[in-house]
Amino acid sequence: MRIGLLQFAPQPGAVRTNLDRIAHALANARTDLIVLPELCTTGYLFASRSELARLAEPVPAGPTCEAMAALSRDSNTAIVWGMPELSDTGRRGQPAGTCIFNSAVMVTPQGRFHTYRKAHLFLDEKDLFDPGDSPFPVFDLGSVKIGALVCFDHFFPEAARSLALRGAQIICHPSNLVLEYAHTNTITRATENRVFWILANRTGSETLGDKRLAFNGRSQIIAPDGRLLGCAGPDSEETIISEIDPAEALDKKVTPRNDLFLDRRTDLYSA
Repeated sequence: MRIGLLQFAPQPGAVRTNLDRIAHALANARTDLIVLPELCTTGYLFASRSELARLAEPVPAGPTCEAMAALSRDSNTAIVWGMPELSDTGRRGQPAGTCIFNSAVMVTPQGRFHTYRKAHLFLDEKDLFDPGDSPFPVFDLGSVKIGALVCFDHFFPEAARSLALRGAQIICHPSNLVLEYAHTNTITRATENRVFWILANRTGSETLGDKRLAFNGRSQIIAPDGRLLGCAGPDSEETIISEIDPAEALDKKVTPRNDLFLDRRTDLYSA
């Protein structure tokens, strides 16, 4: 199986421009699965929830999903990307269409959509987005199990472990990382769960008033034993592709007598 990522700097608020840039970058990519950054069609900083709402779209009915479905079909590649999702059902008593989630969406060449809504909101995201409202789902891509997290989710080992316990062999991780040490967390998450990990981070910076965020790139593909199969630079636009055997992620043994899942002492773990 060939898996990959696209690292780039989205243009804030320019959905069509960003979609065209993605399509151009992936035109010659030959891969089974590719992951793009968090909020890669809209940019990251928003002045208000109302501004965000103007860019949010339903899944799968919106124009972004339509464009990604066409790209997936034409390239015969499953695509995972981050976008603001306008929900089609209300949450906690809210009417339909009033929730906005920071979502990772996957579309397959057959036109099937799967969605994960970010559970752990970072910093001022708490003023803009609704927190994810469902357990961590695992999706089928042929015979391979795919999980997804979004950016700050990786700080919570329970999230990745939940996906691994549900059978995920590859965890897709659209991100807008700004913390310099964050990349090492994903290596730890991959090794402690024995899964492949695709971290698709962005580059560049965004400024809104007196707020400025610089995103640090260094996207990476990680093997279940922690090896880096590919790593991007800190500020470059890059497409990285690696060939893997997903079956490696089914073997949870660290030594012949130590299985990461069978050796868990759930009788001793507590809240």
